[in-house]
Amino acid sequence: MVFTDIVFYVLSAILLFSGIRVITTRNPVHAALFLVLAFFTAAGIWLLLEAEFLAIALILVYVGAVMVLFLFVVMMLDINLDKLREGFWEYLPMAGFIGVLMVVEMTMVLADKNLRPSAAVELPANYSNTAALGKVLYTDYLLPFELAAVVLLVAMIAAIVLTLRERKDNKSMNPADQVKVKRSDRIRIVSMPAVVEAPAPSAEEKK
Repeated sequence: MVFTDIVFYVLSAILLFSGIRVITTRNPVHAALFLVLAFFTAAGIWLLLEAEFLAIALILVYVGAVMVLFLFVVMMLDINLDKLREGFWEYLPMAGFIGVLMVVEMTMVLADKNLRPSAAVELPANYSNTAALGKVLYTDYLLPFELAAVVLLVAMIAAIVLTLRERKDNKSMNPADQVKVKRSDRIRIVSMPAVVEAPAPSAEEKK
């Protein structure tokens, strides 16, 4: 067993542990932190597989943006943990059955191709996995890539629409009304006579 195999097994064990802790921990902030650890560990495994672009993209996009935003949202919201735990054990058998079924399906699909031993592939010195990934993505998988982009665009528009829906307690301004406003609608000049107060009498005048 070479050093690379030892690193792979260590990272795999950490990834499994952090993934299990994401769904078993009771504190949502701790779950988010364990998910960050899972992303970092998966990036390390991709580096072992010489997929540097995917590893950097995972750290920058998911850990650097999505997970940080999710963590701040979880910390800012007033989450009732007792209410979240209600019904957990009631739905656990069905959830476990579905999870095991999904694992069996993925194993049956991927076992024939990926579990058989294969010879190591010798790559040239000037090989770039980023260029190879881009070539495959925009040729063989162009249609799924465009469909995923459309789904993400629809999700982004839906998020904006949900935040802009009219509510009774929502205080918002209409930009069109702000542009149409005139000075006479906001400012009124009133002419008022000046009032001059008499000076206070000095001490000598009081005597």
